[in-house]
Amino acid sequence: MPYNRRRRFGNRRGSFNRGRSFDRGPREMHKAICSECGKECEVPFKPTEGKPVFCRECFAKRRRPRRF
Repeated sequence: MPYNRRRRFGNRRGSFNRGRSFDRGPREMHKAICSECGKECEVPFKPTEGKPVFCRECFAKRRRPRRF
């Protein structure tokens, strides 16, 4: 049987774990202040001093448009 790279490494879009369901439980959320609009928000990571944190809306505005 030939070596199948595509099967072992996933497809080129990087969907290695799509379709699998992992039950990680609820994510721990941390309170933060958005660096752009100043609103209080919650983020799924512990904010680091000196690095900007964005609320959901500001993050969506800054994100590059998706290319299909």
